[in-house]
Amino acid sequence: MTRRKLDYYRFSAEAENVIEAGKPLYTQIKGHWNKVYFKNENPLVLELACGKGEYTIGLSARFPDKNFIGMDLKGDRIARGSQFAMEQNLNNVAFLRAGIQYAHEFFDKNELSEIWLIHPDPQVRMRDEGKRLTNLKYLNDYAGFLKENGKFCLKTDSTFLYDYTLKTIEQSGLYKIIEHTSDLYNSHLLSDHFGVTTHYERIFTTKGHSIKYINAVVR
Repeated sequence: MTRRKLDYYRFSAEAENVIEAGKPLYTQIKGHWNKVYFKNENPLVLELACGKGEYTIGLSARFPDKNFIGMDLKGDRIARGSQFAMEQNLNNVAFLRAGIQYAHEFFDKNELSEIWLIHPDPQVRMRDEGKRLTNLKYLNDYAGFLKENGKFCLKTDSTFLYDYTLKTIEQSGLYKIIEHTSDLYNSHLLSDHFGVTTHYERIFTTKGHSIKYINAVVR
């Protein structure tokens, strides 16, 4: 492990806006995000596989009346998002270091208002379908965490994942697709991403890839 990664891990261990194994809130936060951490009743928005938290940070700055949680397993990535949030004095941001398969340990039924999934690994091999973050199992989990009419949004450069997700959303019967597009930047839905882009999204678009987008709500 590099010196830089070790420094990031130490930063996360001390950061108040990071919840991870070994900290008291790690086992106490489920169902209590508003009361225990944010100490308000504002809507909770979760970004899954948030990486360095670029979307979490971008949205939180634009919507101070909402609470944002970035969830990722990689501690060095979480630390970077945590550090930037503190530098920007964003008190409506938290980061959760945990695998998405364990989300049920941290979020209660009907606790979230929105879930965002931004450029996840499409896991294109058939044998890796269980790892796709929009497979039927995960979509069922997300629907349980979301309030009635809660929003689920996907952005991806992968045509494969876009088509797969449209199909699995329909199969699940749990969501209503409000709108979707295979070319976000050249559609009337452009404002839906609030001008927030990630490092990889900028790389994708520079290479000529179109950005796909799905906006669905829980039935």
